[in-house]
Amino acid sequence: MDRIQETASPRIVSRQEWLRERVELLEAEKALTRQSDALARRRQALPWVRIDKDYRFETDAGSASLQDLFKGRSQLIVYHFMFGPDYKAGCPSCSAIADGFNGIFVHLLNHDVAFTAVSRAPLAKLQAYKKRLGWTFPWASSFGSDFNFDFSSSFTEEQQRQGIDYNYERAGHAMDIRPAPAPVAQFAAMCGTDIETWTRDRAGLSTFVLQDGAVYHTYSAYSRGLDGLWNMYQWLDRAPKGRNETGPWFRRHDEYEKG
Repeated sequence: MDRIQETASPRIVSRQEWLRERVELLEAEKALTRQSDALARRRQALPWVRIDKDYRFETDAGSASLQDLFKGRSQLIVYHFMFGPDYKAGCPSCSAIADGFNGIFVHLLNHDVAFTAVSRAPLAKLQAYKKRLGWTFPWASSFGSDFNFDFSSSFTEEQQRQGIDYNYERAGHAMDIRPAPAPVAQFAAMCGTDIETWTRDRAGLSTFVLQDGAVYHTYSAYSRGLDGLWNMYQWLDRAPKGRNETGPWFRRHDEYEKG
């Protein structure tokens, strides 16, 4: 959640002048789309790393292996949802992103791609939170497993003291700054925990492929690498005032005032 623009006073122009500037912007948008397509091809061209560790998860259907999470598909996308064992509720940012999962995971399943969120909290906590927010997407617990630690979305207290490697750099994230910025403290409080406990879990995405009975890790992204998954911001980036934020403003969707 980074503030990416200042809202300037609008210029009032004729329709003809607006159209000229809009067409100029369209060329820049097309260039960005082509660049995004090229980046997607580079993601898909990354080498694979074979997964030999026997990770176990608890799911609505019972105990599962990493291979079980593929549900008969050849590809798997995992969203690392910030919900540690000591959280009272899931991360508000992850919750805002996850509001978009219900509508998409069925389409992925029908295009040879399985999807699941994974968190370290026990399954019962995840199920209760999922019911509260009306979500139906798959959500597995990695409680007691190394999975989130191995894929750089959870960290031990010792790692936290020494400096966390997150988003492919050492202690380079706002969550690692001390004293903690106000948004970090606010979100920790919204999860019913202290800052240190809250920041031992981080958001991320990892993708895997199943081939000839073996599972391979293909890609992971963190921090603003997840922006494209955050539907709310994709809409705001097209609104007249953009993101227009100076700090945390969003809530879990059942925490807004009705009206």
